[in-house]
Amino acid sequence: MPAMSYLKHFNLTEQPFRLTPDPDFLYWSKQHARAKAYMESTIWLADGFVVITGEIGSGKTTLLQSFLSELEDDVVSAVVSQTQLTPTEFLQAVLTEFGFKPFNKRKVELLDMLNMFLIEQYSNGKKVVLIIDEAQNLSKKVLEEVRMISGIETHKEKVLRIILAGQPELKDTLESASLKQLVQRVRLRFHIGPLDRREMRDYIERRLAVAGRTNADLFADDSFDVVYRFSGGVPRLINTLCDTALLCAFADEKMLVEGIDILSAAEELNWKEHESNTGVYDQLRQLEMDRNPKAENHVTRIEVRTDDETVAELTFPLGRVIVGRSPDNEIYIQSKFVSRHHAQLVSDESGCVIEDLNSTNGVFLGEKQVKKYRLRDGDKVSLGVHELIYTDLREASIQNLHKAEDDGDSGNSADAADSAANGTQA
Repeated sequence: MPAMSYLKHFNLTEQPFRLTPDPDFLYWSKQHARAKAYMESTIWLADGFVVITGEIGSGKTTLLQSFLSELEDDVVSAVVSQTQLTPTEFLQAVLTEFGFKPFNKRKVELLDMLNMFLIEQYSNGKKVVLIIDEAQNLSKKVLEEVRMISGIETHKEKVLRIILAGQPELKDTLESASLKQLVQRVRLRFHIGPLDRREMRDYIERRLAVAGRTNADLFADDSFDVVYRFSGGVPRLINTLCDTALLCAFADEKMLVEGIDILSAAEELNWKEHESNTGVYDQLRQLEMDRNPKAENHVTRIEVRTDDETVAELTFPLGRVIVGRSPDNEIYIQSKFVSRHHAQLVSDESGCVIEDLNSTNGVFLGEKQVKKYRLRDGDKVSLGVHELIYTDLREASIQNLHKAEDDGDSGNSADAADSAANGTQA
């Protein structure tokens, strides 16, 4: 079963679902486009410091490669991907990427070398960006070193842009109280979630097109639902499953990949349905869609109250939402008590965090002022004389589902009782 026969059989010029990162195959979902825009912002912001997180196989490394391939000549870049290092080893790794041979140097000498290099690049009109991949493996001591070097500056501005990219554990690490000063340096944070069903289909068809397939007819319509059931929309899992399915179809001398071939591939791989795509999630999504057809994939609801009256009720998907009195904010509150960009709400898989953006009047939970706080369902936070009430739509949907199930059970019990009373079998 040589590779050339595999490609020729399906009219392909190269393997469409190989796992090695390749910018040519990058699919620009809305999430990936936004993550790249955040990365690009580090170049034109003198104090650019961005954190990008995503599940294993979500496309972070491919995205970084695409970003690096498009940098202008006035940008000097370094990528550190070996991150299980001591602070001294980390500084050596950074300097090595910038072209130095920094071994057998003390830490103070390493810092001086880096400082002089950055100042020299600034003087020559160059912008310097440091990308740290697999940053979830960095120790807190090394992250503190990252904070220190992010502060190197001239008399005018900071001279090092930083992008931290890593798995979701990086988010948890950054929540540590000991890293509070580092987090304050971070300008933007974004989490890349899985593709939705439509995006997943577009992703598959794009990779086939890049690999030489002229028509989008290799995968049957029924195959996409099965791919989603087993991959959960995670790009690396999609690649593995689709590549195996192509091999299964090729072995059976089929020209079309159908749902049955995806199932055969999943069986070959010994996969079970992806945890994010079980029946209960489909029910939850449908309940939310029945309640608000325009709110598909929305996970956060914010009720804005003033003087005990509701003035707005808004829902949002995963991601970042800004609250303030500037009309460009997602939550716009026209009030002298609210700063232009007062606070941000960041919704992720585990809930929602509110963070004060150095506002004048602060953010309060009851009587306590909070800088950054993970909201609980039903929490009320105050911005001046205004109040935001948070609802986790996923939690609300689960409760609705349980209530519906309880009501159904009650109905069945009542039917059974009526049947018994009438002498019939339920």
